[in-house]
Amino acid sequence: MKQIFLLFIIVLGVCKIDSIAQKQPNIILFIVDDMGWTDATNPQFHTPNIALLAKQGVKFTNAYATPVCTPTRTSILTGMNAANHGVTNWTSPNKNDNSDAYDTQLNPSNWQMNGLSPLAYTSYPQLLKQAGYFTIHVGKAHWGAAGTPQANPYNLGFMVNIAGHAAGHPQSYYGKDNYGNLLGKTSYQAVPDLEAYFGTDSFLTEALTIEALKSLDAPIKNNQPFYLNMAHYAVHTPIQPDARFFKKYLKEGLDSAQAKYASLVEGVDKSLGDIMQYLTEKKVANNTIIIFMSDNGGLSLSPARGKIAHLQNLPLRAGKGSVYEGGIRIPMIIKWPAVSQPNTVSNQPIIAEDIYPSIVEMANLSKQKTIQQIDGKSFVPFIKQTNLLDSSRFLVWHYPNKWIDQDGPGINYKSAIRKGAFKLVYDLRTGNKELYNLNNDMGEHFNIAINNTAKTKELTQLLKKYLADNHAPMPIDKKLGLAVEIQ
Repeated sequence: MKQIFLLFIIVLGVCKIDSIAQKQPNIILFIVDDMGWTDATNPQFHTPNIALLAKQGVKFTNAYATPVCTPTRTSILTGMNAANHGVTNWTSPNKNDNSDAYDTQLNPSNWQMNGLSPLAYTSYPQLLKQAGYFTIHVGKAHWGAAGTPQANPYNLGFMVNIAGHAAGHPQSYYGKDNYGNLLGKTSYQAVPDLEAYFGTDSFLTEALTIEALKSLDAPIKNNQPFYLNMAHYAVHTPIQPDARFFKKYLKEGLDSAQAKYASLVEGVDKSLGDIMQYLTEKKVANNTIIIFMSDNGGLSLSPARGKIAHLQNLPLRAGKGSVYEGGIRIPMIIKWPAVSQPNTVSNQPIIAEDIYPSIVEMANLSKQKTIQQIDGKSFVPFIKQTNLLDSSRFLVWHYPNKWIDQDGPGINYKSAIRKGAFKLVYDLRTGNKELYNLNNDMGEHFNIAINNTAKTKELTQLLKKYLADNHAPMPIDKKLGLAVEIQ
């Protein structure tokens, strides 16, 4: 009888363990705005919490976004490539306002300038919500112009929205400035929902973190799985110093511009640390997945970030707005307790639209139906086995827009495709083709197209077919009145 009782206790224990293991995981997507590929590993910056996350999870060295923010955020939300969903540039807060700069040769493409209507797709926050998740958005949204359904996170599957609206950057990071909500001077960039911090010394990054943690209290108390879209405005312009860290960097010898930027970086690192500590204190850390990423490469055209060009992206070429590696390769770390192996690295190329199917798989929602066809591929297999590599897959970037007035390296009217080690950069204005082997030239210094005509042709035709199959928006030649074609 005693043996039967012991066996019963053991079986109960096993069932309890299995129950815990099968419980749907909490998921946090922690997005930093405009963070450079090497910001988190810059020895001059203090980022101990990002380093700790890397020690606890998997670092993806070939993770990609789009050249600018709104296309990336739309790809994440829909699982679609920008060439497919058509939001190929950043959306203006003003409705029907094309954010493309004027060009003498090309007219703007017919891109989704107001953002993508939620009627056109099923967002994964909606799927999570339907499956019982408590879904929260905090910080930058920038999914569409003011007055459109897509500008409001509540229409996209979120049950809580804190400070998310149509604008892509804050008017001010300072509570003393009411984050831009100043009487008679309020603009579209004024950050909403944080009135409790008006007139205080609370930096925006800190205020958002405090509010995010408050929003987690209810689902944790109710033992409800949660999804937190922690989308910081930092480290986007304006480059305003975070007083908690700024003076320290000046004392360490950084010039004023770089010290301001470093303080913004450390601010988001502290936010990550505060969230990780909260999860531990609430005893939910072991059932919470954290995905850390940037929405595009670091801005490198602005002198506000320091005197050395592309500093936060080196050794990669160029920065935000570019289809060169500095504009699209991003830092990404994923911690999945009991699934990911600590302190590991995956070299598998992945891209923003892969977030959607990956989160769906993590939450065990793979059988859910969606309006749209998902372009992304789950990276869960590469979390479980970091030595895996899929060299057959190709990734596409399509930017048929003019981001800024001057043409920079890889900026304005460019497309690109990567398959395996090879990457083709295509100039939509001139038809010029560049080919790089990223295995031995990640800085894209050596164009090998002229000596590799077969590979150049292969990738050109693959890019051409992909854009045609997805009815991708293309700029219009002013003289001919026709859409540009890949040659």
